[in-house]
Amino acid sequence: MKKLALAAVLSATATTAFAGNIAPAPVEPVVIVEDTSSSSTGIVVPILAIILLAAVAASD
Repeated sequence: MKKLALAAVLSATATTAFAGNIAPAPVEPVVIVEDTSSSSTGIVVPILAIILLAAVAASD
């Protein structure tokens, strides 16, 4: 009976000992800045202009 009581006390103590975290929570949020670049930057407008000019020339 003494071993059962000792096991119960140790079990209760162990669960409360590991219940919290001693490290403080981080104050500042972590912000990841990613540069978004594309290989087709600045090429879309000239291609659309060429298509538009070709359509106008074909309609004449």
